[in-house]
Amino acid sequence: MSIEIDNADKVFYPDAGYTKADLVDYYQRIAAQMLPLIEGRPLTLHRFPDGIDGVNFIQKSVQDHYPDWMERVTVDKEDGQITHAVAPDADTLAWLADQGTIAFHVWLSRADKPHHPDRLIFDLDPPGDDFDQVIKAARCVRERLDALGLASFVMTTGSSGLHVVVPLDRSADFDTVRDFAERVAEQLAGEHPDDFTTAHRKDKRQGRLYLDIRRNAYAQTGIAPYSLRAKPGAPIATPLDWDELGDAKIGPQRFHLGNIFRRLAQRNCPWADIDRQAQSLTSAIRQLDD
Repeated sequence: MSIEIDNADKVFYPDAGYTKADLVDYYQRIAAQMLPLIEGRPLTLHRFPDGIDGVNFIQKSVQDHYPDWMERVTVDKEDGQITHAVAPDADTLAWLADQGTIAFHVWLSRADKPHHPDRLIFDLDPPGDDFDQVIKAARCVRERLDALGLASFVMTTGSSGLHVVVPLDRSADFDTVRDFAERVAEQLAGEHPDDFTTAHRKDKRQGRLYLDIRRNAYAQTGIAPYSLRAKPGAPIATPLDWDELGDAKIGPQRFHLGNIFRRLAQRNCPWADIDRQAQSLTSAIRQLDD
């Protein structure tokens, strides 16, 4: 299907000169890498109809003008139900980009089993601009997960930090997953009291990195892998290999619209087999209990 772009020449990233046509083209081209990582997940859209310097808003529910061919899923919410779009194909991404969607956020569970996540996320953002602090935290989280027998993956957020992600087999519900993540975070904060904290309030953190596990809940979202961000330079949330954290050039906005396809021409997506590594938390929880 060919997506007709309205106002294709409208500038969305003034600093770099990227237009709406560039936005739509990006999501069509990145679909091969992005779709397997978001397929079946309810979408939350961050829309910027006039580009990153204009009015923006978060949109969860499908609107009346959405095309009939777009796939939808209806899920429970606190006061009833809500219908989200899901993205099984490049046309969906392109059409939503034409609506001014710059950033795609996705649930940690898939629509066919919404209360049982297949992702656990540790969200790591620096209290200031010290990305080395984020790298240290990510490595500590990975080492602890390794010790518990759990494989983990890492991604730049395209904003200020990293996500450490554990693929799950959907045997545990959100409460179980969140409790596990919280216990791991509390252990690490206890072992590194000068570096990390689990304090929700910023005034309690005292310059320490917050080990944020709050995304691990029903209907919460994380930035989608390969989503653009509404920041100068058009940075992209980019899956990494763990060894890339040792690259002197690495940073939360290292990859962007100007270099992402060069990267993918040189290196396969590091998350290509993430779903084949889905795992249970049962043994890891048992080890924490011992």
